[in-house]
Amino acid sequence: MRVLVTGAGGYIGSVLVPMLIEDGCSVVALDRFFFGREKLPNESEKLKIIEEDIRFFSPEILKDVDAVIDLAALSNDPAGDLDPVKTWSINYLGRFRVASLSKIMGVRRYIYPSSCSVYGFQEGIVDESSSTNPLTTYAKANLKGEQDILRLADDKFVVTVFRQATVYGLSKRMRFDLAVNGMIKGFFTKSKIPILRDGKQWRPFVHVKDTSKAMILALKAPKERINKEIFNIGSDEQNYQIYELAKKIADAIGIDFKYEWYGLPDHRSYRVSFRKVKEVLGFSPDYNAEKGAKEIWSALKSKKVNPDDPKTITVNWYKSLLEKSVFV
Repeated sequence: MRVLVTGAGGYIGSVLVPMLIEDGCSVVALDRFFFGREKLPNESEKLKIIEEDIRFFSPEILKDVDAVIDLAALSNDPAGDLDPVKTWSINYLGRFRVASLSKIMGVRRYIYPSSCSVYGFQEGIVDESSSTNPLTTYAKANLKGEQDILRLADDKFVVTVFRQATVYGLSKRMRFDLAVNGMIKGFFTKSKIPILRDGKQWRPFVHVKDTSKAMILALKAPKERINKEIFNIGSDEQNYQIYELAKKIADAIGIDFKYEWYGLPDHRSYRVSFRKVKEVLGFSPDYNAEKGAKEIWSALKSKKVNPDDPKTITVNWYKSLLEKSVFV
């Protein structure tokens, strides 16, 4: 199978691409590479790397592509609110363009990685049939993309939406602006976990390798099981309240639990059911937050990861690119 991955040099893409190749796929990796090209393996018979923008690339790139995994986006809520016009331009219009061109060019499968952030604030446990309540530009653009891209699906063009839980874990394009990863960095650099107020908010989590595994499962699944379907990606056991999660991480890496509050109270809070993806795709995670924490802690201690790399805080890196007029 020949798979085009947009956003291939990003946090998830740089993990997904090698996993696809190991699984036997050939990959076309498309990205603007704001965070560097070195995050991906070298080009080979199995990997073609293209530096392009999803809003402007030639449709010919999609020729002979069997499936698209459309990861390209300005990631997370703070980055999305940094320049809302650019967020809508890339996260919604750009990915709708990718999906539309994919259908025209005869691509058979399209996976739209969205986010559980579309649930916003919810009481109780939500599933794929629950109402949505996006609170940020990032979440609103994701939801609009879901709605319009699903309408493109037909018997010849299989569209699947993945609402991913908050991702964590090691990646060559490392991020420390994600909850689990940021907590571990806080312990490492300040001996205190930073916790977003007030710590009672619920959030689901999934390891970067596990969400990548789910995408590969979807590429192989019978089309009648996944076409026009939305799946929450994560596991019921990894719905955590943020304060309790911080305690679990401290215990996992063997550090005294010390913390400091930051930010205004988080208005996002949601617990999510992941029953559907387990039943339909047979998905179950290989990681939990404790295992992921140990992995990152070890990488920091061995200096395989630099906690001071400015590229690991997405919103700050985007600000520096905007100041240099890199974005169009």
